[in-house]
Amino acid sequence: MDEARETGLDLDPRYDAAGLVTAVVTDRRSGEVLMVAHMNADALAATRATKKATFWSRSRRALWVKGETTGNTLHVVDLRIDCDQDAIWVIAEPVGPACHTGARSCFYRRIGERALEPID
Repeated sequence: MDEARETGLDLDPRYDAAGLVTAVVTDRRSGEVLMVAHMNADALAATRATKKATFWSRSRRALWVKGETTGNTLHVVDLRIDCDQDAIWVIAEPVGPACHTGARSCFYRRIGERALEPID
């Protein structure tokens, strides 16, 4: 156990080999999980500075501000980090749907017995 990282008060994210940490976004009001993305140090710094959820796009290999082209933004209300600082919890106020498909949450299907099932 890295006691300073796990129980101290210094922000010291444990980025993976690609320089990323997982970011889980939830709705401030409902607590619903809206999406999961990744942040590098620049994305975390931008999110902290602007209060606009900013991520690292692995496919585009670039910073990505959620909603910069669609207007479906995530205004950050609180940022939390887990015990070993390798995952970030973004508590946000969504403006519009969080999913690129237009669904409120990216988690709009459940894994059923034989197929995926839509969630109302």
